[in-house]
Amino acid sequence: MSLPSVIFSHGLDGEPWGTKFVALAEVAKGQGLRVESVDYRGMEAPARVEKLLGFAKGFTRPLILVGSSLGGHVAATVSQLVPTHGMFLMAPAFFMPGYEQYTPVPAACPIEIVHGWNDDVVPVQNSIRFAQQYRATLHLIDSDHRLTANLGEICDLFGIFLKRIADGG
Repeated sequence: MSLPSVIFSHGLDGEPWGTKFVALAEVAKGQGLRVESVDYRGMEAPARVEKLLGFAKGFTRPLILVGSSLGGHVAATVSQLVPTHGMFLMAPAFFMPGYEQYTPVPAACPIEIVHGWNDDVVPVQNSIRFAQQYRATLHLIDSDHRLTANLGEICDLFGIFLKRIADGG
């Protein structure tokens, strides 16, 4: 099997190569993986899903989808429709008030979630609920929604996750 490609999906007010994704890309490149990031700036959620779906369908390699906040929601939505070998989600926007019914059913693949206890945008309980429902690995850390204060810790978790995927599970 060829090495997977990593595709990043940023959050609502994020950008394709923000601080977190630049750091995580270095971790992935260090393991020999190709990295890409989709630019969703100015797009609503449904258009983001369509853009990621179109982008991901162009890959022949298996995919590791990485998403932050709304990008986590977008990644999980697309995961059922493309060959997804793993997802690494940071403060994913699941079960948001008024949009609970849109929380996606993810692909049957390894899922790792990192969420800050002090998140005032997406309640930490939403990730606990999702992780419990889909048996995802959940890391709760002393951080806020952006998680940038814990970037070293998140990079370490991502590196371990990628090694686990490479080892078959």
